[in-house]
Amino acid sequence: MPRRSFARRARPIAATAVLLVLLGGLALAHLGAGARPIAPGTVIEALVAFDPDSFDHKVVVELRLLRLLCCLLVGAGLGLTGALLQSITRNPLGEPHILGLNAGAALAVVSTLTFAPWLRTWLPAEALLAARPLVAALGAAALSGLVIATASAGRTGLSPMKVTLCGVALSAFAASLTSAQLILDDQTLATVRLWLAGDLSGLSYGALQAALVPVLVGMGLAFALSGRLDALALGDGVARGLGVHVGRTRLAGLAAAGLLSGAAVSLAGPIGFVGLVVPHAVRGLGARDMRLALPLCAIAGAALLIAADLAARMLFTPRELATGAVTALVGVPVFIALASRRRK
Repeated sequence: MPRRSFARRARPIAATAVLLVLLGGLALAHLGAGARPIAPGTVIEALVAFDPDSFDHKVVVELRLLRLLCCLLVGAGLGLTGALLQSITRNPLGEPHILGLNAGAALAVVSTLTFAPWLRTWLPAEALLAARPLVAALGAAALSGLVIATASAGRTGLSPMKVTLCGVALSAFAASLTSAQLILDDQTLATVRLWLAGDLSGLSYGALQAALVPVLVGMGLAFALSGRLDALALGDGVARGLGVHVGRTRLAGLAAAGLLSGAAVSLAGPIGFVGLVVPHAVRGLGARDMRLALPLCAIAGAALLIAADLAARMLFTPRELATGAVTALVGVPVFIALASRRRK
């Protein structure tokens, strides 16, 4: 028995070490890959001892590093969001793309761009850029709150199937409103065409800095809730018996998910299925305790998005796919497999 207990505890620790090594390897490959391949040794040298006279060092630090940092931030945010949503709703199909967070964030950002000429009379362009992650977070939280409220209505109350169906329906409604605005405004369409496909090109350090604050706040809130989320997994009645305020915990978790997914969408567009795949993979590694599962989901989410972005850049060189297209290729079969397993 002690051996089994030790093995159960050692497995997530070993998984953490493996994921960190994998993340480091993928980061090196991401910085070295491109039209001009750069050796891993040169990449490390550029990061620790930058030489402004070296062309390879400039390519790594000035061109590729920003995209890698955005991958880390967006992937970690989406991995954590998926873990939060699956825990809050007790729905294994919970994911920001399916439950409406991505669609709500995209609708909020596109609406802001549509009305940008009017908004610029009140706010400078720098303020609009800084507010974009917050606008996306508010849109994500608003639509996901509507999904939860709609799914909770009726005699049967909240159930995983109702949450999924309401999420898909309201996501489609939000997407139709977004499409209507784009059809009527060619300038906004030209601005967000690639972004809506889930693209990580053309980013700036200003956009990254604007997204960093909501991500850090969302992460801090998620980690602070980890113990209560474990209690919530035992059922609402048991959680109340343990002194957990179920309503406040769900609301705080939803706020954290809104901040994380909103910041991710503001940077990279509505990238789907990272939040679906990552929590299931982490649970498969033996991390059931949310205090350990949440950091693992952040690491695994970052690693998965870096791998997807690397594939998007390299599969059809010199052309690039949208990163969201690659995550969908992985995520859709997983979603179908999980949905069919639940029906059985």
